[in-house]
Amino acid sequence: MALQEKFIVRLTAEQRDELERLAATGKRSAATILRARILLKADAEGPGWADDRIADALDTSTATVARIPKKFVQQRLQAAVQRQRPTGRLYRKLDGAQEAQLAALACSPPPQGQARWTMKLLADKLVELQVVEAIDPATVCRTLKKTRSRRG
Repeated sequence: MALQEKFIVRLTAEQRDELERLAATGKRSAATILRARILLKADAEGPGWADDRIADALDTSTATVARIPKKFVQQRLQAAVQRQRPTGRLYRKLDGAQEAQLAALACSPPPQGQARWTMKLLADKLVELQVVEAIDPATVCRTLKKTRSRRG
């Protein structure tokens, strides 16, 4: 197992005041308060506690305690304290026409030798019919689950 690099947290007086204000008020999420308290405990100019001691005191994992100072040193205070929302947009795998073809296929008789359609069979048939290049059976399942049409 490789040794983890130790990141030294050195807070300015303004940063320390901001973190103490965040940790003292109950108007933030529990995760934000926890991150602020981790940084306050890890401050080399202040307590300068070891990661395992901080983890024990704040009832969290040492991995979390190691991750927060790393973010603080590599990025900035806000990145270490606030949750970063994902920037990528999740695009739909199938458009409306493709969903309609999937629903029609699911309502059609199953292939020869099969009692019913399975998600894998539906996914393979969509690729065979060139509706999509590739599709996961789990995506087929999610798409059928959210459509209003029901077999029967």
